[in-house]
Amino acid sequence: MENIISVENISYSYHGRIKALLNVSLDIKEGERFAVIGANGSGKSTLLQIMNGLIYPSSGQVFFRGDEVSEKTLNDKLFLKCFRESVGYVFQDPDVQLFCPNVLDELLYGPLQLGISEGEALDRAQEVIKMLNIENLKDRPSYMLSGGEKKRVAIGSVLTMNPDVLLFDEPTNGLDPRTQCFLVELMLELNDAGKTIVIATHDLSLIDELHCHVAVLSEEHRVEKTGEADEILKDEELLLKVNLIHEHMHCHGDMAHRHLHSHYFFHKH
Repeated sequence: MENIISVENISYSYHGRIKALLNVSLDIKEGERFAVIGANGSGKSTLLQIMNGLIYPSSGQVFFRGDEVSEKTLNDKLFLKCFRESVGYVFQDPDVQLFCPNVLDELLYGPLQLGISEGEALDRAQEVIKMLNIENLKDRPSYMLSGGEKKRVAIGSVLTMNPDVLLFDEPTNGLDPRTQCFLVELMLELNDAGKTIVIATHDLSLIDELHCHVAVLSEEHRVEKTGEADEILKDEELLLKVNLIHEHMHCHGDMAHRHLHSHYFFHKH
């Protein structure tokens, strides 16, 4: 498979002082399920935003299908349209993403901004509404939606643009178990349909369910290791080092023992 997104020696600092990424290089294949994992503050969200051209690296380069993604290239209207049609971003917090008067308008906004006809945009919106099972929400404003409903609408607002790549920032954050299950199944279906799925997460159970190729970011904002999900999840020393699991000590009378612990599925004595 060809690389669809590549980052080469990316570094980024906020306000020129606060390090977020340091010499990060990754290749994401077309049609792949790819996860960037790491503790809070390791740079996961920053990396996804750079991949989406929302912010630009302090140094290094980003490529989409071999073309550089930069402030200069995104000022080219043809490249900008092609890139925005091809790469969709689902924010961690849906409230950042939703701003239209009602759900239907949210789904129509992206396609109409890309110059798609109103009729085709409406057809796409109806298809996505059915796919996400949100028919009863289409006339509601976002402030009348639950957290899980907002997440579905935020995803729908990206799907109506029919991108080749979907970037999900902490997709399961704050969701109830039923919505998490729905989201995992949706991502697998989208991947089966040929979409490239990229997630940033510290939820180890999610990468286990999706069987992703994984890049692990350290708290020093570097790529610590890349590999398949099974390989990464078995590497307890690595997961301890990057603060994705931790050790507990328990006392039983005069006896004490330690065990590894994760807030997700990973709990091994």
